Amino acid sequence: MNKLKLGVIGVGGIAQNRHIPAFKKLDHLVEIVGVQDINYELSEKVASEFNITNVFEEYNEMFKQVDAVVICTPNKFHAEISIAALNAGVHVFCEKPMAMNRKECDAMIEAANRSGKLLAIGYHYRFTDASITAHRAIEEGVVGDALVTRVQALRRRKVPGWGVFTNKELQGGGSLIDYGCHLLDLAMWLQKDAQPVEVLGKTYNRLSKTPNQINDWGTFDYETFEVDDHVSSFITFEDGSTMQFECSWSANIKEDKIHLSMSGVDGGLNVYPFEIYQPRFGTFFNEQAYAEHNEDNAAQRQSLNFVNSCLGLEDLVVKPEEARRVSSLIDAIYQSSEEGRSVRIES
Repeated sequence: MNKLKLGVIGVGGIAQNRHIPAFKKLDHLVEIVGVQDINYELSEKVASEFNITNVFEEYNEMFKQVDAVVICTPNKFHAEISIAALNAGVHVFCEKPMAMNRKECDAMIEAANRSGKLLAIGYHYRFTDASITAHRAIEEGVVGDALVTRVQALRRRKVPGWGVFTNKELQGGGSLIDYGCHLLDLAMWLQKDAQPVEVLGKTYNRLSKTPNQINDWGTFDYETFEVDDHVSSFITFEDGSTMQFECSWSANIKEDKIHLSMSGVDGGLNVYPFEIYQPRFGTFFNEQAYAEHNEDNAAQRQSLNFVNSCLGLEDLVVKPEEARRVSSLIDAIYQSSEEGRSVRIES
């Protein structure tokens, strides 16, 4: 079997620390043949460090030499590069979020459908043991019809002080589009076919716009800070179920917190740590299982799923239409906050 020839576009931290190492471990299935970044010197450095042969000045130069690309650029360029690669007949793995907005997502899906090539989005939280176990439990009816889903993705004073994370033009937003999107995608995956119909959202950045802030993840300029650092929202679904969603880069809380739980007609489920709550035999049952949230393992599984899907051996776990739905919710939360009202979501 021929190896999948892979190119990496954008070689910043996420490429160096997650994607390149993960694909390198699959060298029996895939070969990274080249890299490209707007910073050519960085491309050369990364290529040398990971023993990658080719360094391209422009991303479209690699399309004729690869079967697939991994896109790790700022969000602003996700759609542009993905569409160019798909139009060139190349499979695409694009880092989350899928794009800056739903309109760009639609254009990406259209290009994928037209080309017949795969378009995968990097929502790797689905690949953790905790998430997989929760999905299986829900499929087997542990929760029944969901009523309320509760989600928190909270960090204590951890605004990313590197890269372009606080640049709205390049990223489209802050804590929601960068971090909260992971838990939003996971919650939607666990809710299966639930269709969101209305969103009430509120975004904040007051804390990060005040001087002399303590921040564990580097420094940033409070005077030019222009994205959200805290977001809360309430989402209503077509079946009457609801989701309470909150995320933050810089909450004044005791410690970082990641939470996803569902309460349904037949039972309840908590993902971190994994627990099931059900009434049985005339009493209350609480069950636990060891199902960890290991992001390194998840990244490895995600890479294998993409490679195997490109080789025709399995199906993508994260489908572009699902990632588009997450971007639609992000759009609605931002719109709701800007307009000070709830927003209806088109199907």
